[in-house]
Amino acid sequence: MKKKVIIYNRLEQPVVEDLKERYDVHFFKNIDPKTNQDFFNHLKEAEGIIGLSLEVDKELLDKAPHLKIVSNNSVGYNNLDIEELSKRNIMATNTPGILTDTVADTIFGLLISTARRMPELDHWVKAGNWTGMLETAYFGTDVHHKTLGIIGMGRIGQAIAKRAFHGFDMNILYHTRTKKPEAEQQYNASYCSMDELLTQSDFVCLMTPLTPETEQLIGKREFQLMKKSAIFINGSRGKTIVEQDLIDALQNGEIAAAGLDVFEKEPVEPNNPLLKMKNVVTLPHIGSSTYETELKMSQLAARNLDAGLNGDRPPNLIDSNVWKKD
Repeated sequence: MKKKVIIYNRLEQPVVEDLKERYDVHFFKNIDPKTNQDFFNHLKEAEGIIGLSLEVDKELLDKAPHLKIVSNNSVGYNNLDIEELSKRNIMATNTPGILTDTVADTIFGLLISTARRMPELDHWVKAGNWTGMLETAYFGTDVHHKTLGIIGMGRIGQAIAKRAFHGFDMNILYHTRTKKPEAEQQYNASYCSMDELLTQSDFVCLMTPLTPETEQLIGKREFQLMKKSAIFINGSRGKTIVEQDLIDALQNGEIAAAGLDVFEKEPVEPNNPLLKMKNVVTLPHIGSSTYETELKMSQLAARNLDAGLNGDRPPNLIDSNVWKKD
């Protein structure tokens, strides 16, 4: 009998078809996993879960007595209660590394488009407003030779620094839990305190994972420390900032603009004031969303799943203490 696997929300179709050849696969999308009875019925027998954004907590795990592995199709795993999974000796995996350059491209593109007001001016031109010489009121700000402050200097943070330093001759400041000598050597990056970074940077780019320590990391005090000309870029998670404090900072002119790929609530609510602001560029959490990258992530998530279901150590096991070879 084939082992039962639940696919949740998103996995590229070639990978889905491949998994169907080896497992008893059941796909769920756009459901409420806390109330869907069909989901519960399959969860009772499932040995593996693979996909995106499923909240795996004690309540769900109590309904999954045969579960061996949860394979997240993302680098982030704040949707997983790792402590509870480890307590039950259930493996959890993610897909790091693959999306680094794709996300760095997105975030740097967001930075440029915010600084040069590209989405705003695109709408302006399409509305038929370009009838003569562009007035200075529509000018943006330079990116090259400015100071970029990166909060969170992991793989993606360093890839952003690479683009900024080599492509735009930017001065790089960074703040993270541990110093990164390789970034300091390769990109002339300078480690500094959070306050120093906020006060000196022309662009503040937040790239931390969402953890209890980073939740609401940036709020009223931090926005007030930034330059009035500063542009804030969030490519981490929506809950790493106090979103209302960002709204207030923009409305009060405490910072100049913001580029956002993430929001406190996703999909973003249509009445969110950020959507009405011309100096805010909003993206629908597309950091890694190219077909090439999403396919590679799905393939890696499937490799993690296969290993966990067949007695091997998954290549991207989050808690290495869970897997013990017989």
